[in-house]
Amino acid sequence: MEYAVLLSIGIALLLGGGTLLVQGASRVASGFGVSPMIVGLTVVAFGTSSPELVISIVGALDGQSAIAFGNVVGSNIANLGLVLGTAALIAPFSLHGQLIQRELPLLLLATCKLVILALDGSLRGLPSVFDRSDGLVLLCMFTIFIYVSVRDVLRQRKDPLLVGAGMVPLGTAGEVSSRDWLMVAAGMLGLAIGGHLTISNGAELAAQLGISKTAVGLVIIAVGTSLPELITSLIAAIRNESDISVGNVVGSNIFNSLLVLPIGAVITPISVPAGGVTDLVVSLLFAAALIPMFLIGSSRMGRRSGAAFLLIYLIYMSFRALSGN
Repeated sequence: MEYAVLLSIGIALLLGGGTLLVQGASRVASGFGVSPMIVGLTVVAFGTSSPELVISIVGALDGQSAIAFGNVVGSNIANLGLVLGTAALIAPFSLHGQLIQRELPLLLLATCKLVILALDGSLRGLPSVFDRSDGLVLLCMFTIFIYVSVRDVLRQRKDPLLVGAGMVPLGTAGEVSSRDWLMVAAGMLGLAIGGHLTISNGAELAAQLGISKTAVGLVIIAVGTSLPELITSLIAAIRNESDISVGNVVGSNIFNSLLVLPIGAVITPISVPAGGVTDLVVSLLFAAALIPMFLIGSSRMGRRSGAAFLLIYLIYMSFRALSGN
């Protein structure tokens, strides 16, 4: 019970720290006259994935790579199955925006790359692991993604994700208050403390319950750190802002796959745990199911599709939690 409470506190600190960091960094960037569009593609996008990033870094440093792996892959599955499925149940949405046409194929490519890298070792008769070279390759892909995104925004001066976020047009530089810097510092402190609490107590909880650390990362920590995406997508669905609902999920998964996991792998190689390849394949299948839905078919995700996504997610997570792997 004690470990569960401390784990909950750790996740809450991660979420609160991420929120403070985004708000403070956005204010600082605006004070220096940085375009809010660029802030949205960097600071805000980074902020929504900051809990997963901290878990990956702390897990790598503490030798808890199973939790770090489970959190990243579990968050990706939760974003597509739980978050997107629930959003579609609340309000079916159609989508035709360039954001999805650009980022959905990239999400599929990034997830395919993760599966290939995870299978690379086993195909050669070696342990499956994301080593430093794998991390650097994925980080290079992330750099290309950021470059293309920023270039498109600068060319068009408009992006559905940032418009829906309510960001104001580019303005002149202003003053940066000490309160803004305090928000940044408090956010970073909250992330650091929350990361250590989540990792250490997640490992202890796994031992106490007799389940694997990967399962704790996949189910408990992944859902907890996906709360920002869930809340954002649900609000967007209620407001019929479908670009935001899906763009938030797709963007977060790209960050998780091309930034969060690779940084952990660069710090220390991350072993692919038992069942890890299956988790990656499930994430890939969720992503692949979106391609015909939005790019080939009616560009619509209805309540039936949302219910199917949600049901498959719940069944698979129940299986993983009970399998002991």
